[in-house]
Amino acid sequence: MVSSKRGKAKKAMEAHVLAERVCQGDLSAFQGLVDQFKKKVYFLAYDVVGDHHEAEDVSQEVFIKVYRSLGSFRRDAKMSSWIYQITVNSAIDLLRKRKAKPSVTLENFDHIELQDAPRGAATAAVDPESSAEAALLQGRIEEALHVLTPRERAVFAMRHYNDFQISEIADVLEVSSGTVKSLLFRALQKLRRKLAFYRGSGSWEVNDE
Repeated sequence: MVSSKRGKAKKAMEAHVLAERVCQGDLSAFQGLVDQFKKKVYFLAYDVVGDHHEAEDVSQEVFIKVYRSLGSFRRDAKMSSWIYQITVNSAIDLLRKRKAKPSVTLENFDHIELQDAPRGAATAAVDPESSAEAALLQGRIEEALHVLTPRERAVFAMRHYNDFQISEIADVLEVSSGTVKSLLFRALQKLRRKLAFYRGSGSWEVNDE
């Protein structure tokens, strides 16, 4: 646990150093910043928007915004929270602007490969049967996610697909922990109603601090 905290603190310090170098005109430092955050940004974007190509578009947009806004970044703020905030806001904007599109249906799953849907950044195929069951279940969850508002979906994705703590989500969204818990509670209630047949949905909890 101690080593994990030290590792996070080291990465945070590295990010701040890179940001300072970028602000001083060192473009190579910006590539270092991209390399440090690109995977997390992509998977977080994917978990919110639910589409590989849109997640890539969001990721590119995020780093353009990061580069253009580094001069206004508060040096006392947490770099990772700031970057994730830009990611979530960009993903939410995309969801709000998205035109009506055909939703994923169960019939589509014969044509979906698990590696193309890294939900939660940790999809792992153990055997064909379990993979098919996981894909089927994920399809039902993905359909259910459409009943959530963009902010509810973002909070759910951060908490249950990316293991953000309530306080971290609050930092990213710049709201109180109580607001985050309220959004998460509403999201879980909607999903439980939509997935009433699946008893495992009861494992989703709001309290995680």
